[in-house]
Amino acid sequence: MPGVGVRTAARLLTEVAGKHFETAGHLAAYAGLAPVTRRSGSSIRGEHPSRRGNKILKRAMFLSAFAALRDPISRTYYDRKIAQGKRHNQALIALSRRRCDVLFAMLRDGSLYQADYAVAA
Repeated sequence: MPGVGVRTAARLLTEVAGKHFETAGHLAAYAGLAPVTRRSGSSIRGEHPSRRGNKILKRAMFLSAFAALRDPISRTYYDRKIAQGKRHNQALIALSRRRCDVLFAMLRDGSLYQADYAVAA
C-alpha cells in the first residue's frame, strides 16, 4: 500500500496477526477508526471519533494515511473529503478508515495491494 514502509508494515502485521475479524468494520472498531454514536437514554448526540481501540494500530494507520497523500488515489479521496467540508484531521481519519478496509480485504483474500489508477483519473 502506498505510504506503508517496512517499519509501518511490520507494525500493522504485529498488531493484527493472529486475530480474526468478521468484517472490515470490526477491524476498524478494533483500531479505533470507526465512529461512535454517543447515547444516553433517549438522547442521541451524533457520531464522534472513538477514543477506544488499539492506539498503536490507529497511529500506524493515521501516519500511513498522511504519508499516502502523494498517491493519486489517496489524494483524490482526501480532496473529496475536504470539499465536503471536513477539516484536515477529519479527512485523514476518513482516509485511514478507507485504508483499513483495504487492509482487511488484503488479509481476507491473502493478496497484495494492487492500485487501480484508472479509478483515480
